[in-house]
Amino acid sequence: MRSVFIILMLVLSFSCSGDDVTGPTGESQLPDPPMTEQPEPEEISDENLMELTQRETFRYFWDFAEVNSGCARERYHPDSPENDANTVAIGGTGFGLMAILVAIERRYVSREEAVFRLQKMLGFLENADRFHGAWPHWLNGNTGKVKPFSAMDNGGDLVETAFLVQGLICVKEYFKNGTQTEIDLATKADALWKGVEWNWYTQNQNVLYWHWSPDNQFAINLQLKGYNETLVTYILAAASPNYSISKEVYNNGWASNGNIKSNISAYNYPLLVKHAGSEIYGGPLFFSHYSFLGLNPIGLKDEFVDYGAVSINHAIINYRYAVENPKNYLGYSTECWGLTASYSRNSDGSLGYNAHSPSNDLGLISPTAAISSIPYTPTESLRAMQYFYRNKNNLLGPAGFYDAFSPQYNFWVAQAYLAIDQGPQIIMIENYRTGLLWKLFMQNEDIKAGLTKLGFTYGN
Repeated sequence: MRSVFIILMLVLSFSCSGDDVTGPTGESQLPDPPMTEQPEPEEISDENLMELTQRETFRYFWDFAEVNSGCARERYHPDSPENDANTVAIGGTGFGLMAILVAIERRYVSREEAVFRLQKMLGFLENADRFHGAWPHWLNGNTGKVKPFSAMDNGGDLVETAFLVQGLICVKEYFKNGTQTEIDLATKADALWKGVEWNWYTQNQNVLYWHWSPDNQFAINLQLKGYNETLVTYILAAASPNYSISKEVYNNGWASNGNIKSNISAYNYPLLVKHAGSEIYGGPLFFSHYSFLGLNPIGLKDEFVDYGAVSINHAIINYRYAVENPKNYLGYSTECWGLTASYSRNSDGSLGYNAHSPSNDLGLISPTAAISSIPYTPTESLRAMQYFYRNKNNLLGPAGFYDAFSPQYNFWVAQAYLAIDQGPQIIMIENYRTGLLWKLFMQNEDIKAGLTKLGFTYGN
């Protein structure tokens, strides 16, 4: 029933190679957005809008990365850039690895610049704190030491590790046939993920557990059971050559021996699965994003569920809810939609955090929700992106569209960014355009073996 967003709520208190511009890391920085010198036309094609969104959002992982490690910062606030300046987000770093591959393909950075940055990131990860192979939720970018996420969460975080590993596998596949330098990079990425002791996190039971630390052991006692964002953790655990889990762990854990299935429909679309904490309309949309940045849900089926149908229906229901707008919030429409975990607005107007969903609708729209759903709802997602762009004077900042906004409250905007919200936008747009990350991840031989072991059928 619980998921990462519940824990998060407890915690919150490019360049073209010829550019002579440096960012906070001392490495080349992407040039300013074209609109600073040549204002963008009010109308923009869908293709150009996707390009603009990917390029500007990539700045989060390039220009505003943690200085010492090159990894993704947990958050970036343009008005207070020192806020968590050295807090490395492990899951967000996995998204950043994938975003850099997109940037190579889109020529936002040169291949050589990207390899240099990736070497820096993987070198940091190689020497950072690990707990039976798993990285913690947060690391100190200065020291590589664990930064506690909460009072008892000061050790390995298996889910954030899985999001990182998704990126490492894509890096391995992208560079494995390159130059010797690139092959060395691919080899390091492969070795890093294969060092995760997935089976340790079962406690010798038929389920995976989220956390372990040397101080608190398994005291948090949070099992990974679907449907939420954690499916890829089981796939990777089954795929591990050295620390694999059995199919029984998957069946009993993630799938609850078939009890994951749901007979509930919303707007005549079946949910198909029981969403953790939100079984009527489905949970926040990140449930259908984070595990599926590399793992392609289209055509992905086990003996219980068709995950492509789950993801598509989840996004459509979220969209239809906004169109119906049962709470009559100002602004919700066919253009303005998308509920997921993001920054939020406290009652006094200050910045907060919440897991927005139809079951927890506070009148806040998170651009990442609709944008990152583009493989599932291309027409509706592009319509939303056009809306966000038309409101670019309010919504478009130095690292892409800001994290959340609310027309209900005088068009209040959370002028801030989170790694886990920015990364899926770049990646899922690319999966919609070319399928790049889906192809890289799904072609990995270990992943194929893991999927087969768990009884999955899947597409190309």
